[in-house]
Order: sequence, then structure tokens, then C-alpha cells
Amino acid sequence: MRFFATLVSLCLLPAVLAAAQVAQQPAPPTLSVRTNLVEVPALVTTKAGAVVFSLTAQDFRLTDNGIPQRLTLVPDMDSQPLALAVVVETGSAGAQHLGDYGHLDAILDSLIGHVPHEVALVAFDSVPHIVVPFVPNIDAVSSQLVWLQPGDQGGAVLDAVALAVRLLRNEPPNYRRAVLLLSETIDHDSMTPLTQALRLISDTNTTVYAFGFSSTGADVSHEASKFNRPDEPGPAKGCFSRDHTGDPGDDEYNGHYARQVLDCISQLTPPLRFATMAWLATRDALHTKTAPTLADLTGGEFFHFRNAKDLQAGLIRTSRDIPNFYVLTFHPSDANPGLHALRLEIPGRPDLRVHARTTYWLDSTP
Repeated sequence: MRFFATLVSLCLLPAVLAAAQVAQQPAPPTLSVRTNLVEVPALVTTKAGAVVFSLTAQDFRLTDNGIPQRLTLVPDMDSQPLALAVVVETGSAGAQHLGDYGHLDAILDSLIGHVPHEVALVAFDSVPHIVVPFVPNIDAVSSQLVWLQPGDQGGAVLDAVALAVRLLRNEPPNYRRAVLLLSETIDHDSMTPLTQALRLISDTNTTVYAFGFSSTGADVSHEASKFNRPDEPGPAKGCFSRDHTGDPGDDEYNGHYARQVLDCISQLTPPLRFATMAWLATRDALHTKTAPTLADLTGGEFFHFRNAKDLQAGLIRTSRDIPNFYVLTFHPSDANPGLHALRLEIPGRPDLRVHARTTYWLDSTP
């Protein structure tokens, strides 16, 4: 028995030595690749409003910060599962429209379509809160819409959309993501920074379909006044400073600070120029025209409504448009982090109109 055990040990020795040699070799390095796939929903119509179905990826031209991108067209996007967050303003002027949200169950069904889905309900006044977390039953949301109660005088639209997008982040990655926003057209003192709002929307490739009712004239004036900032000059004697007048003897900027800013921007490198112009426009618009701007930024649609009839008509039109959206994707060739400006067009087809998202946010690589 001792001889047999020794023989077995000798036979196994080469294998043991080989295994030890392999274990001593350094492990191959792990390759970490970060990819950013940007979705660009696009609705194409004739000037008469008829939807155009027959285009391919080659028919479109997309620039990202002025740089042309290679596009891919996603087929049958409307057949993929959908996660929809319904976001409703109950505060401020929203309290007057709570009666408009009854009997929307059939329309919401048609908006979602015959695909697997998850639906949530977020209500907000000065603070947003979750009424119904994501569930696979649209009835759970439509029934709660009827019982929403008036809130305070706040209307934190950006805070509410930011909460909805955070909820959407937890949905399965193969789900399309959308927000149905029912609110005033402007935001009332949200705490969410604009950069964070833009990043949240972009990170999840969320599309916002906004239905807005008018804010009061006093509200509009109050929000617009926040962007008249004579006490915030740029660096002293710099291009953006208010004491800069261009070349000696050139008084074209005197009293025209906005013109000076645009001229200063034009001196920057092209990608940064596009991004900076997009940021300036987006910053102001998200405060003074919040709901329409959210729709434009994400490639969704905006409808103004005054009553339940207007709302239902707009929802029916949206339910018809959603299956006809082209969904184009690309991997950005410009890796500069921050806000990117998009421009989508169909060269040689002046008879067609294209509605698509205009910006997205690119995070820095880790």
C-alpha cells in the first residue's frame, strides 16, 4: 500500500507543478469599456401634418455639437415594454384642473399600447411624492387620479420630474421610459439644479410628453425676473464682463450685453460653442417655459390644454404619434462631458418636418 501511494504521488506531481506554475502567473488585466448609447426619438411629418413612415437611417443627418454622427435605426421600438411615470401638479393652478383627470383610463390604455408595461403616479405641489409606485396595472393609476387632492401654492415641476426619472432608473433596462407630465408651463422654485435635471433625463433616455395649462401673468413675470442679472458680471475686463466694449473705439456692445455674450461664445472652439449656446438657452427656458422645454429636450411632444376636452384630444393625438416615432441611436464621437447640442435633419427634403430631441448630457468617463 505504501508503494502504491508513492507511485500515485509521483504520477500526480507533474500536474500539481503545472497548476502551481499557472497560479503564480499574473492574472490578465480586466478591460473596462464605458459606452454611451444616445437615443434620439424623431417624429417626421409633411407640412400638412401627415406622418412619414418610409425613411431609413441613411435619410437622416445628425450632428452632435456640430459633429456628424453615424446613426442606427431601431426597428419596432413601439413593441418593446414601456415604463410610464404619470406626473401631476396638484398645487398652485394645478388644483383647478384636478377635475380634468377623470375618465382617462381608456386613453391611457391606448397611449401605452398592447405591450408589457409598468405605470407609476407622482403628484406634486411644492414637494413631489409617490402616490402609486410602478405597477403593471394602469387601473391602479387612473383610479387614483380621480382622488387627488389640492395641494399648496407650490409647483416644483423639475423636482417632480427628477423624482419620476429616479423611479424610472429602477425599471428593467429593456423598457422604454417615458414621463406624462400634467402641469403648469413654468416651474415654481424647484430645488433640483438644472445640471442634475438634465443629467437625470439623459441618463435614462427618458422621453417627456407634457400637457400644460397656463400659469398666471404674475408667475411668469416672477420667474422671468430671475434671469435679469445685472449684478452678475463676468471676469473684469474679460470677454464676458460688462465693462468690456470690444476693440478700442468700437461701441457696438454698449447696452447690448446679450449680443456681446453670443459674440464671445462664437470665439470658442466649435464643440464648446454649440454646447455653451445650448446651455444658455436651456437654462433660461427650463425656468420660464418648463413643460414645453422638457418635451423639446427629450424629443417628446407638448400640448396646451384648458379643460378635460382639450386634454383628451391631446392624449389621443399623442397615442397615435408614439407608434410612428423613429428611434435613432448613436455612440458619441465627441467625448466632452456635459450638455451636448443635437441637430437632426433630412437633407434634400424641405417638404418634411422633423421633431426630435435637441440635447443630451454626457458624463465624464470614470
